[in-house]
Amino acid sequence: MTVTLRIVLDQVAAPTDPDLAAASAELARALVRTAPDGCEVAGIVPAGDAASLEAEVPGLAGVRRAPLPRRELAIAWQMGMGGGEAGGLVHAPSLMAPLVRHDRVHDADQTVVTMWDLAAWERPDELPKSFVAWQRGMLKRAVKHADAVVVPTHATAERVAELGAFGERVRVIAGAPPEEFAVPADDVGRRRVLELPHAYVLTSGSSRPSSRLADAFRAFAAAAGAEPVVVIGVPAGDEAAVRALAAQAGIGDDRLFVRGALDRFDRAAVLRAARVLVAPSTASDFPWRVVEALRLGVPVVASDSAVHRDVVADGGALADEPAAEGLAAALERALGGAEARRMKVLSADRGRAFSWLSAAEKVWHLHAEL
Repeated sequence: MTVTLRIVLDQVAAPTDPDLAAASAELARALVRTAPDGCEVAGIVPAGDAASLEAEVPGLAGVRRAPLPRRELAIAWQMGMGGGEAGGLVHAPSLMAPLVRHDRVHDADQTVVTMWDLAAWERPDELPKSFVAWQRGMLKRAVKHADAVVVPTHATAERVAELGAFGERVRVIAGAPPEEFAVPADDVGRRRVLELPHAYVLTSGSSRPSSRLADAFRAFAAAAGAEPVVVIGVPAGDEAAVRALAAQAGIGDDRLFVRGALDRFDRAAVLRAARVLVAPSTASDFPWRVVEALRLGVPVVASDSAVHRDVVADGGALADEPAAEGLAAALERALGGAEARRMKVLSADRGRAFSWLSAAEKVWHLHAEL
């Protein structure tokens, strides 16, 4: 008898979060590639056009289309209406899942969800109220009905255990850069199109307090000399606020380059010319740009947080002093000749620890264990 693992691919069919969409597709492809004998992978998607799904995730055994579009489906699942999507082995790369009462022992039904961040609990004031309410509502349903909750770091696992009575159901499976993440052959041309200098210091984020870009800018002003500063991942409409934060730290427009969300090829091209990536946030979010930098051997300087201790480990420099002062001290060391070369080696070595194929194997093992 063939065992079918059904993965919720709402973000692939109707993306609302680029990082989550990429993670969902990467995990699904890896699950197909690592499927044990007698097992297959199918998809669950909202109603609507999912024509690109087969190209995004080749090898799916089938696709179950829900009767509702994504927004309406999210509301229905929050209310506990699982419909035909529930039952069997269901794996969700987010909290978006048909979390309903089921019998794992007698019917072999399983539902596993994933939490990549705790934004709805750590910084609700930065998010739409409807999003916060949905996240918190789905966590309550997960406490009642999820057979396991996957989180990317041990630090996040500890926090999730405080948010709900999950007992032994919280499991750690890290994310990774795209499996084919590498510097493209046309990286110089891509940076030219983006109008970036030949070399620079790099960071990512927004003007929201949780991004702590102000700390990064003060560190750059104190320790990066006249190095150009590049900021990526800035939300549309937030550019002026980011520039204002930089100006307050003493970084003028003549050395500041603010760019929005980039595709993986442009991100790799931008990372290729970065002397260092500075990750100032201490939020529980999985640090996607950090693991991409590690994959490419880019030196990483990060705020000392529980998540960064888990992810960066000895592959980069963690600020050992408060806020901007600690980042500046670590940055100054990272920009030194011998230390920079050493950090590139450590970064690349740590980057090999993150793989979607490894994550998929752990997912298969989790469902087999359940």
